[in-house]
Amino acid sequence: MNQVIQDLIEQLRALWPQRWKAVLAAWVLCSVGWLVLLVLPDQYKASARVFVNTKTALSPVLEGISVESDVKSAIDQVREALLSRPNLEAVAKAAKLDRQVRNPSDLDGVLTDLRKSIAITATSTDDTTAAAGESLYTIAYADSNRARALTVVKSLVDGFVNGTIGNNRVGSEQAQSFLRQQIKDYEARLSAAEQRLAEFKKTNIGLVPGDDKSDYFSRLNTEMTALQQAETKLAIASGRRAELGRQLAKTRPYLVGSSGAGSQSAGTQSDLSVRVQESEGKLQELLLRFTDKHPEVIALRGQIEELKRQEAKELADIAKGGTGSGAIRSLATNPVYQEIQMQLNQSDVESASLRGEIDQHNGEIAKLKKVVNTAPEVEQRYAQLNRDYDVTKAQYTALAARLEKAKVTDNADNSGIVKFEVIDPPAADVRPASPDRALLSIPVLLGGLIGGVAFAWFLSKMRPTITGARMLARLTAVPVIGSVSRVVGAQQQAIETTDRRRLVFACASLAGACVVFMAVQGPLLHLLRAGAG
Repeated sequence: MNQVIQDLIEQLRALWPQRWKAVLAAWVLCSVGWLVLLVLPDQYKASARVFVNTKTALSPVLEGISVESDVKSAIDQVREALLSRPNLEAVAKAAKLDRQVRNPSDLDGVLTDLRKSIAITATSTDDTTAAAGESLYTIAYADSNRARALTVVKSLVDGFVNGTIGNNRVGSEQAQSFLRQQIKDYEARLSAAEQRLAEFKKTNIGLVPGDDKSDYFSRLNTEMTALQQAETKLAIASGRRAELGRQLAKTRPYLVGSSGAGSQSAGTQSDLSVRVQESEGKLQELLLRFTDKHPEVIALRGQIEELKRQEAKELADIAKGGTGSGAIRSLATNPVYQEIQMQLNQSDVESASLRGEIDQHNGEIAKLKKVVNTAPEVEQRYAQLNRDYDVTKAQYTALAARLEKAKVTDNADNSGIVKFEVIDPPAADVRPASPDRALLSIPVLLGGLIGGVAFAWFLSKMRPTITGARMLARLTAVPVIGSVSRVVGAQQQAIETTDRRRLVFACASLAGACVVFMAVQGPLLHLLRAGAG
């Protein structure tokens, strides 16, 4: 640290002989700088603010039924379009910036300067409004002519608002035109697909699957399964009918009762059926006491057989519609017999139906087996035609839906789904925005002082001097044994003190000149312009 301080002191000692030249250089630099500030042209800044709301009250109503417009992207595109060469040429023409243009090179320079001077910034008022789709756009431009600056900003604001709306409208019209063309194309494709499908059905009638869309082998398997089930049902129905027939044979069709008067003659029943029943009861009693070879048992059995033959004959005559001999006077229909007979009739109907179903399944199986070589190919081709038709129809339906959404979106845009509001119209302060000469005079002063010191340092390097024993030892590489101190007399000391006071006064005068310039720069500028005018 000591070394650094000593080196700094040596540098200051080296600059000291050049102090007045440094002061003179500082005065010259500051004077030139302040003069440059006076001749710098004034810059008037014109600006405007446009509020853009992409989420108006109409937006929730249109959610899901319109195409979501990327308004922010459209605004960014318009902002870039505003700075494009064609638009800048139009703005330059409106602001009469092209008056001094004589060749394309001059025009390029004018447009380049115009682009650099235009500032378009977007800010959101806060996080809530930013999320709600609200943004604030500021358009600013600085020029030496206030009216020209206002004209440029006004042209940019008009182009921003109208360009965004026009860009959306043009984009919507282009989208609708494209969709209509695509729909027309797919409509032709759909019609051709329907025609091919109809022709294929006519050509392969009987081989095309039905609405169930089952293939050949599925239909064949279905028919064979149905045939097997019908045959199983028929076998069950046939067994049931046989059992009902056996039950019917064992059941009497009529139920017999006692005689009308209820009297008996010499112990003999007058009703033949009753006599048969009574004889069978007696036979059971005899069998309890005698064997089958007993004469009474044999005689009674013969009597019963004879009675049964007479009964059967009598019943047969009654069944044919006759009146009979009157041997059976009490006769009623047997409900059990009638029930079995009804079930037997139903079984016959069911069996006949199942036989018809079996015949039908056999016929279908026979038809399917005849086309075993061609049906799968027909079904494959039919499935392919259906697939092409479904894809084309789906695309057609989707395009038609998109077109309707695009129409709704276009109507919504015209109704104000995006709101533009010019909050601050183009305006410019009557006072110049720049340069701030009073403020810039301070950097000029500092620059002049630094320049003066730099000039003195340059002169010290051009004509170096040895300021002490330490510097002499370093330059000569010879040890310095001793040094003689300088003795300053009273007269010389007075001269040096006066010199220092003059130096301080010169520096203070430079600072005072800066303060005076800050105070009078306005009137000076006015006088200069009046003289130039």
